Order: sequence, then C-alpha cells, then structure tokens
Amino acid sequence: MVATTTGAVAPHRWLKVEFAALYIGAPLAIALFLPGDALFTALAVFSLAGMALLWLTGGFRWRVLVRGWRRMPWREVAGIALATALASWVILTLTRPEALFGIIRNRPEFLLVIWTFYPILSALPQELIFRPLFFHRYGAILPQGRAAIALNAAIFSFAHLMFWSWIVAIMTFIGGWIFARAYLRHGFPAAFVLHAVAGNILFAMGMGLYFYTGNVVRPF
Repeated sequence: MVATTTGAVAPHRWLKVEFAALYIGAPLAIALFLPGDALFTALAVFSLAGMALLWLTGGFRWRVLVRGWRRMPWREVAGIALATALASWVILTLTRPEALFGIIRNRPEFLLVIWTFYPILSALPQELIFRPLFFHRYGAILPQGRAAIALNAAIFSFAHLMFWSWIVAIMTFIGGWIFARAYLRHGFPAAFVLHAVAGNILFAMGMGLYFYTGNVVRPF
C-alpha cells in the first residue's frame, strides 16, 4: 500500500472523543440543526477545521498530496464513471425520470461551472478530511485492513446525513469504500480524481436532485 493506517498520534481516550466529535457529532449537528442555506458554509468550516487538524498533527508529508499521478488507476477512473452513470440512470428512471439529464437540457452552462468548481471546492476538501486526516491522525484507534476501509466508508456516508436520503447514504458508502481503497493503494491523487469524476457524472446525469444542498428537505 502507498498510504498506511498507522496513526501519528498515540491512542488515548481524548483521541477517540475528538474522532467522535469530528466525524459523528459535527455531521449530526449539521443535519439536525443547520438551515439548508447554511449547509455549504458549514461544510467549508468543517473542511477548514479538518485541514487545520491535519497540519497540527505533524509528521504528515504534504508532498504526498501531489505525488502519485503516475500511479493513477485509469481503468478504475473509467469504471467509476461508467458505474456512476449507470446507477444514476437506473435511480432516476425509477424515482424521478423527469430529472434525468435535467441540467444538460435546461442549464448546460451551469454544468460547466459545476465541473470546474466541484472538484476543487467539494471533492478536494472532503478527500483531505476523510482520507489523509482519517488515516494519519486516527490510525492508531482504527481497525486493520478492510475493517478500516469499511469504517471509513461508513463515516463518509454518515457525513452526508444532511441530505436525508437513503439513496445518498448507499451511494456515498460505496463511493467512500472505493475512495479509501484507492487512497491506500495508489495515493491521494487517485482518491481525489475518482471522487471528482464520480461527482461530476452524478450532476451531469441529474442526481443533483439528491446531492445538491439547496434541495435538502428535513423529514421533520
């Protein structure tokens, strides 16, 4: 593996409390209490806090964030693009067929904006928090092997609770598993590219219906 699950901080009670606050408490509070129009701002603050923690941890080689492009698993990138498109087509056909390719039909120029900024403003900070920070700072309290990947995927899915959608929960769990596996095997660039490609395909297909914060409706 290129990255490891060995933590830079010795295991202790407060590390577990911090982990729970960051990855469980914060997403839960955002989902329960924040108004829909503040969700993107909350995500930005959450991301900055996570990156600050990564910097404070020490021992993290920041250059690994830009190394690994030669190890890019292009077949996996193509695979996730195809799988995301197919899954989106099936989901929208069964649930909201009128939304399929909605953004391409109605606002194609806005899709270009999404494709430009989503990787930088959403996929990148999420990957920093849920991959390097998760495995580097908290590795000492994580299980080993696939169990660590499964936990990462579950935490990543839970972070999307604010969308209140079982579709989002399932898709982000699967995506989280793929991104975590890619991070450990190929490095950060692979996880980032996979996330960015999957997200851009989702929005192109019309899945912004489920993944856009402006569409969030709490069930209570």
